[in-house]
Amino acid sequence: MGVRIPPPVQKKSIMTKVVNYVSEAFVELKSNVTWPEWAEVQKLTIVVAVFSVLFALATWGVDTIFGRALEIFFNWLKA
Repeated sequence: MGVRIPPPVQKKSIMTKVVNYVSEAFVELKSNVTWPEWAEVQKLTIVVAVFSVLFALATWGVDTIFGRALEIFFNWLKA
């Protein structure tokens, strides 16, 4: 009766892991994802673009107001 030694574990290289991950991701996207219709994609793209522009304008406006307020405040302190 001897001691039983398990076979050595083979280590996968990092490149093999990356390739395996990417191939599994493609299989997942192909088989398990429900893709929207093209018309819905176009509508949602327009909605995202409009809200992005509105958000950018709102950010610019708040930045301008705070910039002018700070400028007035510091000019008042200098006087």
